[in-house]
Amino acid sequence: MKPGPLSGLKVVELAGLAPAPFAATMLADLGADVVRVDRARPGADVLSIPGDPLTRGRRTIGVDTKKPEGVEVVLRLAERSDVLIEGFRPGVAERMGLGPEQVHARNPRLVYGRVTGWGQDGPLASAAGHDINYAGIAGALEPIGRAGEKPVPPLNLVADFAGGGMLLAMGIMSALYERTSSGKGQVVDAAMVDGAALLTTQLHGMRAAGVWPGERGTNMLDGGAPFYDTYETADGKYVAVGAIEMRFWGDLVKVLGLEDQDLPVHLDPAQWPRLREIVAAAVAKYPRDELVARAEGTDACLTPVLSPWEAADHPHNAARGTFVEIGGLKQPAPAPRFDRTPPETPEAPHERGEDTAEVLAELGYGSDAVEGLRTGEVIA
Repeated sequence: MKPGPLSGLKVVELAGLAPAPFAATMLADLGADVVRVDRARPGADVLSIPGDPLTRGRRTIGVDTKKPEGVEVVLRLAERSDVLIEGFRPGVAERMGLGPEQVHARNPRLVYGRVTGWGQDGPLASAAGHDINYAGIAGALEPIGRAGEKPVPPLNLVADFAGGGMLLAMGIMSALYERTSSGKGQVVDAAMVDGAALLTTQLHGMRAAGVWPGERGTNMLDGGAPFYDTYETADGKYVAVGAIEMRFWGDLVKVLGLEDQDLPVHLDPAQWPRLREIVAAAVAKYPRDELVARAEGTDACLTPVLSPWEAADHPHNAARGTFVEIGGLKQPAPAPRFDRTPPETPEAPHERGEDTAEVLAELGYGSDAVEGLRTGEVIA
């Protein structure tokens, strides 16, 4: 068993797109024994890139689930597992013979985690979509962007990963906790539209309280406030400013060399346009790293805006080991952290089907049976 707080937990992952693999990666990172069921036929799997970090830390078997013998392999795997993860459209797993009813008939204690864009029911349940669509309908996309301009997609972080994969992982762990008292598994329906909506909870409260009164790009946390925005530096790079509180704003004023000026009240929205010009002009006098150095040791809440590829080299991230090198690729390390049961650095992604024989042996398949499945092109 791998070290980590989830050591001993057995998970079956049916290969899919971003949110389902991300949930499986989170579980694998924390010590779960995850077996990924990939497609068996060479060239048929176009769901992930070579060496994809979203496939790290787990074994992989290649199985043709269109054949009854392949379905049986997965069911036998589910029999000895605690969790199954799938990310297909509603009804697909059932047609494969691997839906909740079929799996629970073999293992009623299993937690069946499924993630979709629209959920298992509702008018759009069977429709196609992507992160931008789910976030759009959830109300999570409209507030993101500059005033007077169109909404800006926040990559695919809101629905796919935060509102999808991470929500599924949370749901799975909740169902496992409930199982300790009931002894029963259940289905976890993680819909990305639900998760994306959940992420906007604070905005609804702010709107009701009157502290989010304006349109996109005119409010405190959406770039409308000059003390909560990004600014270009003298060398064409950017810094992020988040000096909301009076004390933090005071430190920022000193870092920017503005303490001798008669500045507008920073929390007065009517003064924001003028104040933004002042801050932008002050920031533009310095190269990024010089300005960041001026802010060190203060509470100015001024930090560099780093690319994902620069982030690993930031002194704070380096000191904490926020990024690790796996298979020659720098990537985010497992999170969160545990003082008694820390997980190990994940293994590099395995080649598709690399662990098929090993896993089948654990399931009780003899060498002749394995060879028969391989000859019949049931397994990779």
